[in-house]
Amino acid sequence: MARLIVSTQQSGPIPLNAEFSCLPGELLALVGPSGSGKTTLLRAVAGLYRPQQGRVECAGQTWFDSRGKRSLSPQQRRVGMVFQDYALFPHLTALENIALALRHLPSARRRPQAEQWLETVRLKGLEHRYPSELSGGQRQRVALARALAREPQVLLLDEPFSAVDQVTRRRLQRELARLRQQISIPIVLVTHDLEEAAALADQVCVLHNGRSLQQASPDTLFRTPASPNVARLLDRHNVFEGQVVEVGGARRLRWGNDQLDVASGLDGLNINEHVAWYLPPSDIVLHRRGRPSLGDRENPIAATVDELVVLGGMTSVALRVQHGDLLRFDIATHAARRNQLTPGAAVHVSLLAGGIHLMPGHGVNSAR
Repeated sequence: MARLIVSTQQSGPIPLNAEFSCLPGELLALVGPSGSGKTTLLRAVAGLYRPQQGRVECAGQTWFDSRGKRSLSPQQRRVGMVFQDYALFPHLTALENIALALRHLPSARRRPQAEQWLETVRLKGLEHRYPSELSGGQRQRVALARALAREPQVLLLDEPFSAVDQVTRRRLQRELARLRQQISIPIVLVTHDLEEAAALADQVCVLHNGRSLQQASPDTLFRTPASPNVARLLDRHNVFEGQVVEVGGARRLRWGNDQLDVASGLDGLNINEHVAWYLPPSDIVLHRRGRPSLGDRENPIAATVDELVVLGGMTSVALRVQHGDLLRFDIATHAARRNQLTPGAAVHVSLLAGGIHLMPGHGVNSAR
């Protein structure tokens, strides 16, 4: 299997302590703030950057091993890379740009193969156009075709859609999702767009200050972040601190004056232990006005509307509970109006026990 395995470590102006892996046919998204090491790691895979320590393996072949003093040149690594600025040669046509990546083929096969790749990315008929005569989305597809024409063992995408408008961006994302069905190699995508990562990726790796904090599927990552810091980097807001208590012989999570039922995780903790916890916005259920729920494992609590921000068809809601913490979630704007949500209004919500995720060993303000 052409699996990609990366492990890097170094100190200095570009610190690294990261590792991730990506299976054939899988798309891994690297996310994190600017300066977290995402592009540096891509360059390390491609052989354009050499870390102090680490190892890069692909398809069972060692491309870099600091201990074994092995480092293949970029030309020796079968890598397809798409840069943010496309990096097309302006004096060559679309067809000629792709043909450059086909030097491993006999000359007679290069043109028909380049034409085939143009057809694959739906640019048939634009063979003789120069980059300046193509739209941003078309240039990006030429760059993608050129990267794949090398028959790479791994495809690296460095924020490939950031330089195009939103409509073109969505179209290119669909094109990438379609192309994935035709190739079976690891794909690593660097992006700042968390929605893009969630929509396209099978796995997401969160990076911060050159360190990989967690790798998991988007659903696992967004519902069960490994630490408060991962939650913050993923723009998750409902991170709080609670205390393990015993009520009537059963364990509960004390949060202010409320004793919360938790579906799993409390049994492994000590009584009176303080623990950080997270609740996905989807597990906050607004009660209908005048009809509070007392359902089992629903943790009904009282709150006051602190803030409402209407964003088209959705409204962002912030509720302040009695002890001062803020709960944040989104609701359909028509539902917010139907429930007469206004700043200062008293409401009841349920915090579903199955959604409460405990993060033992981490304080709420932990930067781990």
